[in-house]
Amino acid sequence: MCNNYNTIEQQGQVPIKAWTKGVPFEDAAIAQLNNIAQMSLVHSHIAVMPDVHMGKGATIGSVIPSVDAVIPAAVGVDIGCGMVATKTTLTASQLPDNLAAIRHAFEAAVPHGRTGRGRGARDRGAWHNIPDVVAGEWQKLEKRFEKICVKHPAIKNSNHVNHLGTMGTGNHFLELCLDENNAVWIMLHSGSRGVGNRIGTYFIELAKKEMERHQINLPDMDLAYLKEGSEYFDDYVEAVEWAQDFAAKNREIMMFNAIKALKKQIPIAFETAELAVNCHHNYISREHHFGKDCFVTRKGAVRAQKGEMGIIPGSMGARSFIVRGLGNPDSFNSCSHGAGRVMSRTKAKKVFNIQDQIAATQGVECRKDAAVIDEIPHAYKDIEKVMAAQQDLVEVVHTLKQIVCVKG
Repeated sequence: MCNNYNTIEQQGQVPIKAWTKGVPFEDAAIAQLNNIAQMSLVHSHIAVMPDVHMGKGATIGSVIPSVDAVIPAAVGVDIGCGMVATKTTLTASQLPDNLAAIRHAFEAAVPHGRTGRGRGARDRGAWHNIPDVVAGEWQKLEKRFEKICVKHPAIKNSNHVNHLGTMGTGNHFLELCLDENNAVWIMLHSGSRGVGNRIGTYFIELAKKEMERHQINLPDMDLAYLKEGSEYFDDYVEAVEWAQDFAAKNREIMMFNAIKALKKQIPIAFETAELAVNCHHNYISREHHFGKDCFVTRKGAVRAQKGEMGIIPGSMGARSFIVRGLGNPDSFNSCSHGAGRVMSRTKAKKVFNIQDQIAATQGVECRKDAAVIDEIPHAYKDIEKVMAAQQDLVEVVHTLKQIVCVKG
């Protein structure tokens, strides 16, 4: 296999292998990666995906193998965030000319948006009357959650069952897409919502206290880690694995409700394939690489073992890709999780206006207002260049273009 990465090597740190040829790779992200590469817990090297950009503590678009320790901030607070997509038997010609009713049906079926502010404020992104399907799935998760909360009561007071089957905000979305053969797909992006945020934030702070207690100096305190055998290590891994299961179930419920909503809008009977792909891109996994058992933290990266299916979405105006992994060992069998931002949300709102958003999302039935300008396609890297930079990591199976997009 011909490798397509650049290597960054400095004395006193593991190498950084970056699949960034032809795509922007900011200096701040390189500096952040160099901080991580100095840490003794990192095994072999760090793999960097072409959608890389600076994150909090650890870099988004990075794959970090660690031995006997994990860095909670490298997983982040949207634990288990990821994608799900399913193909239907519908074709483009069977859809109505005006897709607004489908968008509104999706919006009604899947709670989305920001949490209400202030006492008594209504959270429009949560359930207020828990549906039976959500209650039933929560029962399967609840016992493990209660076990975690016995040891860490601060996690209990969080949005959990009322966020199960809901989308959230930011770059989370629900889309109706067409593939290269005009087949209709449903695709969505979300994670572990409020409860995952609480778990991530809580353990990041515990890890920082551990560093202070043991007087361990780090290049960045957000890289505080929990060592195997320490007081909180097993509890964190248990909580993360639970949050990852919550996130996967969250996506399944949303897909179930989106399919049901679409069937009410289309007078033609149609079927769906089993969930084609349901993959995380912010998570930890126990794996074996380069001679050692390790924890692989993928922060904005998807596992792409040989033959394994994944999803790489573009922005709300660009193509997305259903891919099959090539199992490249140097990337720890990984690929990018999307296009990756080139501009912060704050800057995007300053630089672009509603007319820019309308032009950038032409042909897509979606919101085109000031509240979603931070998600304008121009704020993201060119997904075509991102895909070109990782040809040795994945092969494209389907190319999707959205025709309906629901944003939080």
